[in-house]
Amino acid sequence: MNWDKLICDVRLGQEGRQERKGGVRSEFERDYDRLIFSSPFRRLQNKTQVFPLPGSIFVHNRLTHSLEVACVGRSLANEIAQPLLEKYKAEPWRDKLLKMGEIVAAACLAHDLGNPPFGHSGEKTIGAFFSEGRGQLLRNKLTMEQWDDLVHFEGNANSFRALVHQFRGRRPGGFAMTYSTLAAIVKYPYSSSNAGEKGKFGFFTTERDVFARIADRLGLIKQGEDRYSRHPLVYMVEAADDICYQIMDIEDGHKLRIISTDETISLLMRFFEPNRAEHVREVMATVADPNEKIVYLRSCIVGLLVDECARVFVENEDAILNGEFSGTLIEHMSEVPAAGYRACSELAFHRLYRAGYVVDVDLAGNRIINFLLDKLIDAVLHPEHNYSQLLLNKFPEQYDVDASSLYEKIQAVIDHISAMTDVYALNLYRQLGGISLPTV
Repeated sequence: MNWDKLICDVRLGQEGRQERKGGVRSEFERDYDRLIFSSPFRRLQNKTQVFPLPGSIFVHNRLTHSLEVACVGRSLANEIAQPLLEKYKAEPWRDKLLKMGEIVAAACLAHDLGNPPFGHSGEKTIGAFFSEGRGQLLRNKLTMEQWDDLVHFEGNANSFRALVHQFRGRRPGGFAMTYSTLAAIVKYPYSSSNAGEKGKFGFFTTERDVFARIADRLGLIKQGEDRYSRHPLVYMVEAADDICYQIMDIEDGHKLRIISTDETISLLMRFFEPNRAEHVREVMATVADPNEKIVYLRSCIVGLLVDECARVFVENEDAILNGEFSGTLIEHMSEVPAAGYRACSELAFHRLYRAGYVVDVDLAGNRIINFLLDKLIDAVLHPEHNYSQLLLNKFPEQYDVDASSLYEKIQAVIDHISAMTDVYALNLYRQLGGISLPTV
């Protein structure tokens, strides 16, 4: 692959447009601004990241997480761009590298756009509805590829769909984002039939041709049937996401007093070499507020991890461009920060993600999403029923409940549920279950 093709500001659905809008903003900055002002992005403020929303203590939600990932992603991309600008200084397309930070920032904003309510548990619940729940009854009515899409339901693939699908009444190309921004969010550039044991994939059957068109234009390496190499910028988006959720989850755990101040400081100090650790301790000694100590540590660690991931990318750029790089940037860091990151991951898994109120949200979310899938899928399959007609009135017009195929009708239901906030899903569950009535 080569950067000249990889950085492309052609917009999906507007490929024939020749003119470019005036002003100082690049097309990639327009991507970023378009996302910021969009309804799907604003809804992220009421979607769970890890901890329940909202309590007396403010913790991260999907929106604050996405904004932080965009900040870190931009910094990481700009850090990487500097040595690449020197390496390719003789190339006529060299200045395209200056746009890397803009593309990565926009992709970071969009990376969770398709995630359903109730955190990662909501994502797993949708797949389990079809593999374990009442959705199994639909198995023989769908193709193998369609069934793989449903049982392996993937938030990343749903984010791509949210951006590119022409929902009813909308323009061709969906958000009409640039090719490079769209490719930069697809962590798993292959279909669900290639998902393997981990169940990860990057695009549904309905968006396969769209991704193929983008991949061909950008020169992504085809590695098999419906399988491509990653766009190199994906590694930066992924690293920014990994850095933010891991470190911010620890910070939230401290705010919620799941982890003590001393334990949190001891944990986070493991990222630093002895000389750097001594300086960090000296600065912390000048701060009395425990929360500010953690904030300072967090900022130091984020900067350290950005530098580490930038180094790994630059050192492995040739392998990345050849589609031969294995793993994530985080996994190739130096031993000390890598050990610190592993320690945070282990603590988060055992102490944070299994905390009582996190599990309570997972259980409630599981019940709510299963209930909504059951009722809404039944409504689109049997629209002639009186109850179904009432229920179909709850669907926004953009979702095509009258689609010609069963699979697309099911997708309309999943699109609707995925777009819901935690609060909306809970309220709809209560109303449909007769637990509460709407107030005027």
